[in-house]
Amino acid sequence: MKIGAQLYTVRGSTQTLEDFSETLKKVADIGYKTVQVSGTCAFPAEWLRGELRKNGLECAVTHTPPQRLLGETEKVAEEHKIFGCKYAGIGWNAFTLENGDTPEAFIEKYLPVAETLKNNGVKFMYHNHDQEFKKVGGRLIIEILAESFSPELMGFIPDTFWIQAAGGDPAEWLRRLSGRIPCIHLKDFSYGRKYSVIGEGNMNFGAIFNAAADSGVEYMLVEQDDCYGEDPFECLRRSYQYLKSNGFE
Repeated sequence: MKIGAQLYTVRGSTQTLEDFSETLKKVADIGYKTVQVSGTCAFPAEWLRGELRKNGLECAVTHTPPQRLLGETEKVAEEHKIFGCKYAGIGWNAFTLENGDTPEAFIEKYLPVAETLKNNGVKFMYHNHDQEFKKVGGRLIIEILAESFSPELMGFIPDTFWIQAAGGDPAEWLRRLSGRIPCIHLKDFSYGRKYSVIGEGNMNFGAIFNAAADSGVEYMLVEQDDCYGEDPFECLRRSYQYLKSNGFE
């Protein structure tokens, strides 16, 4: 398994192409060889391809804005092929059931997206928070999604923090989604429901690493939504050092 940096962690330093370029260099200098592109400014696909190559990086997956997935599906797929990324993800769906944002509505909107991406050589990916662990008719939303999209059409990007926040066991869910989780988010959980540098919180990463290996994970991507005033690059560095000390690169 490869480790990578989820660029949402350093999103404040990716809002212009100049800053984005410098951020990719800083991430590579820490030692990461893989990134997830998320929360950045808009960019030409050819530009990103060149920046990745310049820094010895690969893009494992993206979080692509929903409006682009829904309205420019074929163009999104073509761009991903240009910068060498097999997975195009959606990072958030609220599932505010009282407003009609139901699993059925999501499936109706995104099943054609998943099919079009697949037909164009890119796989649709879904990233969870905690709202996917609401129950609808006695079933969890994440279960409904897994049953409604075949593994060939949609994969998952399980997030260790949000599974824990929802009352789930991250290692158990990695195994339950085995075979359809090429990418996962590593995010540590501390007292007070706070994000932490990997290895500095309370998550059972030994169990998570074992479950990830057993479940076919290709990329473990470090993400810290809030660094609480610390330098996000320093947080990424300490997470990298922890993972390297556990034998990952």
